[in-house]
Amino acid sequence: MKKIIAIALALCMLFVCTACGSTSYRVKTVMTLVQQEYSLAFRSGDRTADYVIAAIETLHGEGKVDQLSVKWFGDRIIRFERDAAALDKVRDNGYGELQEIPPRELIVGIDINSFPMAYSTSTEYWGFDVELAIAVCERLGWELKMQPIEKENVYIELSSGNIDCAWGGVALNQNEVDEGLYAQYGPYVANDIVIAVREGTLINNRLGLNKKKIAMCATVEAMEALNSDPRLAKHLGQVTRLGGGTTECFDYLYAGKCDAVLTDTTAMYYFNSH
Repeated sequence: MKKIIAIALALCMLFVCTACGSTSYRVKTVMTLVQQEYSLAFRSGDRTADYVIAAIETLHGEGKVDQLSVKWFGDRIIRFERDAAALDKVRDNGYGELQEIPPRELIVGIDINSFPMAYSTSTEYWGFDVELAIAVCERLGWELKMQPIEKENVYIELSSGNIDCAWGGVALNQNEVDEGLYAQYGPYVANDIVIAVREGTLINNRLGLNKKKIAMCATVEAMEALNSDPRLAKHLGQVTRLGGGTTECFDYLYAGKCDAVLTDTTAMYYFNSH
């Protein structure tokens, strides 16, 4: 009898462990729709870029960028250059002594639909790029102003003077970069648009998505990514477009209201580490 009870208890433990595995809150990529990378953009010839880039590389050399990367993504995925003396080199500028950094306001254009790089809460703008921009301006002694923009309007926003820098979940138009319409710094992180599912599910590829429910943000970029593969869009089941952004999509996934989400790899890093 004791042996039977022991076997029964072991089976119960096995079932519990199996159930735990099936309710994992981690996600995995099953299909990549769009490959892209994030960069910064400045007006060509604007010395603002020299100061901002030097501050970023100085902070990276001091460990601040890695600290923020681990905080937001659970890993060191950011690829800025490291140079703890970069800001001093800019301040010296060949004069043999450090010059004062002129005070000013820095207007940064951000895409608030690019969680967790940049997004809007009920009271403020926040995200990895936003927090790093705050640290940069603190180091430079500048005031920081965030300006929401559409990422396809980077050239217009810069050339009009509406912003000084596009930085906050922005994938630049490579044709505009090649034409020299503005100066690029980066790319500093890969951010592919993918379809992701919960780890432990049996969905492992495109075929596994057949007739499955998918949630996605109600943005033009998300719809364009989905439509980039007509065969996929044709064979999916219900597609739910959510106005609450990336967080709402993942809430849907964790609650079992959908089988997959259309999302970014940086968002996956965030949700897999929080």
